[in-house]
Amino acid sequence: MLHSHLRLRHLRCFLETARLGSLSAAAEALHVSQPAASKTIRELEEILGVQLFDRSGRKLALTPAGRVYQTHAGTALADLERAQSLVLSPPPERPRLHLGVLPTAATGLVPRAALAFRETRPDVLLDVMTGPNWLLLSLLREGQLDLVVGRMPTAGNTEGLGFRRLYWERVVPVVRAGHPLLRLDWDYGELAHHPLMLPPAGAMIASSVRSWLHSVGITDPQPAFENVSLAFGREVVTRSDTVWFISEGVVRPEIESGALVVLPIRNELLGGPVGISLREGGEPSPPAQAFIAALEAAAR
Repeated sequence: MLHSHLRLRHLRCFLETARLGSLSAAAEALHVSQPAASKTIRELEEILGVQLFDRSGRKLALTPAGRVYQTHAGTALADLERAQSLVLSPPPERPRLHLGVLPTAATGLVPRAALAFRETRPDVLLDVMTGPNWLLLSLLREGQLDLVVGRMPTAGNTEGLGFRRLYWERVVPVVRAGHPLLRLDWDYGELAHHPLMLPPAGAMIASSVRSWLHSVGITDPQPAFENVSLAFGREVVTRSDTVWFISEGVVRPEIESGALVVLPIRNELLGGPVGISLREGGEPSPPAQAFIAALEAAAR
């Protein structure tokens, strides 16, 4: 606990004397008399119960205790001055855009839009959150997110939200290069002989994938994995014969690099529109409007 007699004048006088090595110079810098400065230093030494200066030479020199006190007292005074400055003249709050991103838009569309947005609005901090659609859409409704980029919300999950379509995207089965099914005469029934990675029940593409599997005779698929995460899916698929059903946008970089290959099918899976979900009943903020423009340009 601080001594009840300790005052800021004690700290200022001590620090100036330690910096200048002279009571007279410290008194002049503080616009007080030398006797007043000398009295203040004596008071501080009495409060602390230690000698802070060695007075045996022509200049005042700090004792070991004085050097310790100088380090910590200087930091404390600087913190107090900084706190006062922040209270009296707070810095302007930096604009922040809270963005929710579903996996289908996280690997290509949104990063390209974010870099373009940064060129025109470097003052805005982009706070990006990824997660399942139910969570991001709930946060959007609550006002904790400004917009969500991904697939169009399913029927029954659109209350209070509007949707701006950017493009249509396929759902595709992907495998590793050299997978046994990468041949023109493969049969859909062979899927049952390989591990399947399917979107979990909460994912927007889950029902369309299971509907397609049912249509080709796999009425009760038993997946080895349920996942829409690129990091996990890529590692599992490239290291095994797993077939992963996923939105093309999630794995587009891996397809372009050849790390993953789209399994040829004679009729495409049902896809769906990818776009921007916004709260209804309000105009997006200027930063949100600028980012929407960047998304539209990246989608084109």
